[in-house]
Amino acid sequence: MTELSVDRPLEIPLVRIDEREDIKVFVQLAYGFGGRNWSERYDRGEIIGVNERFAYGYLHASAMGCDVVYSEDYRETRFGRILRLAIRVLLGFDLVHAWRNRQALYRADVVWTHTESQSLAVTALLAILRKRPRPKLILQSVWLIDRWRKTGAARRWLWRHLMSSGDILTFHSSANWSIAQRIFADNRCEIVLFGIRASEVKPVRDRPLLRPIKLIAVGNDVHRDWKTLIDAVAELPNVELTIVSQRAQTSLVSGLENVTLVSPSTNAALTAIYDRSDIAILPLKPNLHASGVTALQEAVLYGLPVICSDVGGLRDYFSEDEVAYVPAASPEALRQQIAALVNDDVGRAAMARRAQAKMGPNALSSQSFVRRHVELSRELLGW
Repeated sequence: MTELSVDRPLEIPLVRIDEREDIKVFVQLAYGFGGRNWSERYDRGEIIGVNERFAYGYLHASAMGCDVVYSEDYRETRFGRILRLAIRVLLGFDLVHAWRNRQALYRADVVWTHTESQSLAVTALLAILRKRPRPKLILQSVWLIDRWRKTGAARRWLWRHLMSSGDILTFHSSANWSIAQRIFADNRCEIVLFGIRASEVKPVRDRPLLRPIKLIAVGNDVHRDWKTLIDAVAELPNVELTIVSQRAQTSLVSGLENVTLVSPSTNAALTAIYDRSDIAILPLKPNLHASGVTALQEAVLYGLPVICSDVGGLRDYFSEDEVAYVPAASPEALRQQIAALVNDDVGRAAMARRAQAKMGPNALSSQSFVRRHVELSRELLGW
């Protein structure tokens, strides 16, 4: 990771769409996702996958009447980095990173966060500083509800206390949201569907499949169920599986002739794998946070039919007419669904087209994801 010296937060040029007052938005992201750091890495081709020049596409708000400022990754000494990480481990969130961005945060009308780590850091910082007025807070969570029961009572108390100071709490799936409403009963909780850049769509391949059938499975999330996937395909004839992951263990594919584990270093290499693939598979362990939603949307944009474990609230994004859902942890069900798609050329292509029709700048995408943030911000501010 390139660490950059930053004198002030990077301000995204504003594109005006009307004469309403601009909302000053500050986006607090994790260290490594800072505005200048991310964009320069993106320009060098170091960000792999379907991504945005500024992380998660929050910059789209600049065309929706907002003045957007991203958090920045300030240069660290070795001691400073050790201290920041130690405090992060102790508290469960990166307070030091938020502290370094406090001036930009306080200049905002509203603060957006991307995960609970940033949400907790921002609310802790505001509680410590006690400066008034403070900006409105739209606090997003991803893994918080999954981790809640596994977390000790003291830390749960702290997290509930801090998160409760948010004006709106947002979640990516109904599975997360339904539980969050009970934990944070006095807070407004909203589902905001996550989307990726959907401006480029590859055509669905409407043709019989050649042998061997080429499968692709992409992801780094801890909820990927690689074992079930490998158990399903390891002995299938005329099938080749490519797992694209930086975190899957190489021992999983040891000795298997039809399963390959790769970690492409460029987007061109990743695109080449997608282009030669016939079906995408998203094997998942039970979770609440729509694990795999990014990889799912990416495969859809590449024109591939997708088989997906039926967990995590992914039906909020695609129906069973658009994605082939299978029970989690069932190699046999996965094996049967692979065979069903392989033997149905018309149905396979039609399903992929229906999934693609759900995506686009005015549908499921990073733009609609950000647009919802803007709508909620205007509600909070009364603008």
